[in-house]
Amino acid sequence: SAMAEERALAMVTCTAPVNIAVIKYWGKRDNDLILPINSSLSVTLHQDQLKTTTTAAASRDFAEDRLWLNGEEADVGHPRLQACLREVRRLARKRRGGSAEDTAPLSLSYKIHVATENNFPTAAGLASSAAGYACLVSALARLYGVEGELSEVARRGSGSACRSMLGGFVQWQRGERPDGRDSLAHQVAPETHWPELRVLVLVVSGEKKQVGSTAGMQTSVDTSPLLKHRAEVVVPERLALMARHIRERDFEGFGQLTMRDSNQFHATCLDTFPPIFYLTDLSRHIIALAHRFNAHHGRTKVAYTFDAGPNAVIFTLADTVAEFVEVVRCSFPPAANGDQFVRGLPVGSASLPEELLAAVVTE
Repeated sequence: SAMAEERALAMVTCTAPVNIAVIKYWGKRDNDLILPINSSLSVTLHQDQLKTTTTAAASRDFAEDRLWLNGEEADVGHPRLQACLREVRRLARKRRGGSAEDTAPLSLSYKIHVATENNFPTAAGLASSAAGYACLVSALARLYGVEGELSEVARRGSGSACRSMLGGFVQWQRGERPDGRDSLAHQVAPETHWPELRVLVLVVSGEKKQVGSTAGMQTSVDTSPLLKHRAEVVVPERLALMARHIRERDFEGFGQLTMRDSNQFHATCLDTFPPIFYLTDLSRHIIALAHRFNAHHGRTKVAYTFDAGPNAVIFTLADTVAEFVEVVRCSFPPAANGDQFVRGLPVGSASLPEELLAAVVTE
């Protein structure tokens, strides 16, 4: 058709954020559809600091589908990437009423080229797959003119990607249906809801993790009785509680529950057989440091959470950032940590009282 002639090349660029789960997702009940054994809840980070940018182009001149990650060509045949592509094209066909006459801006038979870049280290366990697949699905949907519920499509790429489709505080509802149509993300509170909340990512290691999330959670589902108890009994209760703490902007409750849930997730990894160790000695130093800091202040001023890797994510409020960063600086001197010790938002300077130093900074 004349329309298809006009659009020999179409190109779209999208960006997507990283999210950090405060009630963790670990374990699938369906590996193909990526359906979780429990619901989860996360905080979406600001894209100024951490984001994925994806450009998707389709052209009748492209001989094959191709993919680039951070400038390097990658395998476009990855089953999860193919699942997302199939799903978006299916929705596009459905939207076009399944008519043989292709009046859409773009022919579905065109091959696509996709280029993705992260403005943060990809292997450092900073939810790169969540941001990556959310971004891919958004770009493809725009390319093909598909609108509506896309968290279900993103989920097919990476479970936690469905949560990166929304800002603020996001719950991924596990759903009940075997086809996964009700396993979706929805917003608990918008990004404007808690403006004082801050996030520090302490990068312990940029190495690729020893046990990937996909393999790790399958072994946990197969062998950990604690994980089963967590999914069935503990998480449902915690989700309701966490949503309430967020609605009330209760940092004490939010922080305590975030730490407890992180600890229990890592306990299920230890309860897996053979056990999985994501935390390192350095991770444990940070945990102890956070508890000493809170004990010194007599309340929860900082809260840690760790995903499937050694890097600490610290939640705190704006008024605590400068002091806690100074504590981290004293505990882990920058000299051994490369030139850019702190990046992201500017951090004010703080001088630590003697008694805080004595109580909190041990070595």
